[in-house]
Amino acid sequence: MADFNKVMLMGNLTRDPEVRYTPSGTAVTDLGLAVNRNFKGSDGQLKEETCFVRVTVWARQAENCAQYLKKGSPVFIEGRLKYDEWEKEGQKLSRLSVVGERVQFLGAPRGASFQDGDHGGESSPGRSAAQEESRQAAAAPPQMASGLEEDEDDLPF
Repeated sequence: MADFNKVMLMGNLTRDPEVRYTPSGTAVTDLGLAVNRNFKGSDGQLKEETCFVRVTVWARQAENCAQYLKKGSPVFIEGRLKYDEWEKEGQKLSRLSVVGERVQFLGAPRGASFQDGDHGGESSPGRSAAQEESRQAAAAPPQMASGLEEDEDDLPF
């Protein structure tokens, strides 16, 4: 039987990320992530549940997170579950966490004020001007070729 370990989370950071380095020079950052779930309880009232998750990110991705993210930043994380066990003062402890393999920055944190030229995270920090133009073109509504009219009778459905 094949094994599969994949986690996808979307939420907001609970603290500012801080990068540190292993003795071999590899960057590592621990992110605190709050993932909210809204649902109606059995009494019909809207309820909110928050799950706090520890995410560890490595290498260049860790440096990017520390440079561009801050408390409250919305992110989408793809990764895998990791189970850690250790002993402290004779007591065995354990924790389930996530190793972030891909972190996608989703925009500015809630309530952020923008500086001149900053439009609320419309472009990502690592995006080139050409990539940004391509993203904006893909988001724009399609336009008809000049001289052609759309005729509903010609649609195949």
